[in-house]
Amino acid sequence: MRQASPAYSFEFFPPKTEEGISKLTATSRALAAVKPRFFSVTFGAGGSTRDLTFGTVIELQKSSGIITAPHLSCISSTRENIREMLHGYRDKGINHIVALRGDMPSGMGEAGEFRYANELVTFIREETGEHFHIEVAAYPEYHPQATSPDKDLENFKRKVDAGASSAITQYFYNPDAYFRFIDRCMSVNIDIDIVPGIMPITNYFQLARFSDACGAEIPRWIRKRLEAYGENLESIRAFGEEVVTSLCKELLDKGAPGLHFYTLNRAEPVLAIWNNLGLATSQQN
Repeated sequence: MRQASPAYSFEFFPPKTEEGISKLTATSRALAAVKPRFFSVTFGAGGSTRDLTFGTVIELQKSSGIITAPHLSCISSTRENIREMLHGYRDKGINHIVALRGDMPSGMGEAGEFRYANELVTFIREETGEHFHIEVAAYPEYHPQATSPDKDLENFKRKVDAGASSAITQYFYNPDAYFRFIDRCMSVNIDIDIVPGIMPITNYFQLARFSDACGAEIPRWIRKRLEAYGENLESIRAFGEEVVTSLCKELLDKGAPGLHFYTLNRAEPVLAIWNNLGLATSQQN
């Protein structure tokens, strides 16, 4: 399932303020320097950042020269507005997309015309053929709404069969969960690259909040160490860097086809891990 060389990518969220724009500009420049395979830009719950995502994607690809992939979400989307976005991105030279079901905003009662990500993938292929490389989401520790591991795998396979090109996982800190998931995928003839999603650890309370919301497990030994540091951010960052570097090394050593970093629009934590892994001079675009 591995490419000729590992693929590295970095995920951003679209900034809403002038300060946020300046921060992302600096971050993207620093990360573009290591020549990742692509950047991606998230899509807010219910499409709440649709225009911001579009503008950020176009500007990032233009300014950095790095392939930039917008996230597209099923929730609150119609066939017509997805069609409009696809054609808009294609006209601007975008050829990489991350297709997701997405999160339902609080208070929203209708999901939209697409219920599941496989339906969105099917529509993208019907509308644009093979123009877009389509990433989808994978869940080594199972989707938080999955009724069973088998159902979760069936849902993932539907996205692959609909035309997904490759997948990015939810972040995790237990490498065994990833490799067991890969084995299960192979058992049902899923043969696309499944790239581990990596979340640097810099703030325990923020990480705990994210993990509770998305179902990503923080192993007890990591959680207890982080709790013991309290508000000592320097110790949290040093420990987090050590843990995530070790995780990434094991993933790559055992054949993962790359790494996708959830940057939270910050370059420093990612580059620290990158340099620890010795990737600074070895990555090829």
